[in-house]
Amino acid sequence: MITAIVLTLVLVLFLVQSHLFNEQVADAKTKVGELDQKTSENDQMKTQTALTKLENETGYSLDPGSVSVEEWKQAKAYSEQFYDDSEGKFSKKWGLFLAYQSMKVDIDPAIAYELLKVETGNTFDPDLTGPETKYGHAYGMAQFMTNTAPWIADMAGINYSKEKLFDPYFSMTLSVTYLDYLYDKYGNWDEALTAYNRGIGGLKAYVSEKGTPKSGYSEEIQEMASLHEL
Repeated sequence: MITAIVLTLVLVLFLVQSHLFNEQVADAKTKVGELDQKTSENDQMKTQTALTKLENETGYSLDPGSVSVEEWKQAKAYSEQFYDDSEGKFSKKWGLFLAYQSMKVDIDPAIAYELLKVETGNTFDPDLTGPETKYGHAYGMAQFMTNTAPWIADMAGINYSKEKLFDPYFSMTLSVTYLDYLYDKYGNWDEALTAYNRGIGGLKAYVSEKGTPKSGYSEEIQEMASLHEL
């Protein structure tokens, strides 16, 4: 009889302790969840603040509410890579801007960066004027001509002027917009990049002559872009 009472008391004590333990675990999980939520909110706020600052500094709309904390971290990682790869010629601020603009339209930021490297001969000079051709000169970091740049600027929703072709942020915006347009049009980087280099009409002539859209230009950019890993 006494043994049964003792066993009952032990069982009751065990159940009480188990209940208390479960309550403590649940309370701890709630506190951890609240802390994670607070941390996430703080990170998101910092991200939006950083984007808004970049938007104000560049003068170009970046839609701060559309980027996640993880995407911003990726953009920062790309900017560090581009800065190191260019030996400091491509500033971290440029890298942030280019990576963010590229990621917004699902373009690999490394493709856009390597294109700018090729276009400027690895100088990343925003004041660059290309050699004279029968179509005129190409200007700026992305080497746009005055017969192409206006309609791409219109597509990007930004005002055009020839002077803006020497603005690195204007130039980068046009390059990403045009790359997005060409990739949507062709569905592959060989055609898109060769068209960027030679023009849409030039691409047709090149394919007619070579039997392929693959060019030294497209191969170099894709090969070098593949070396950028986060």
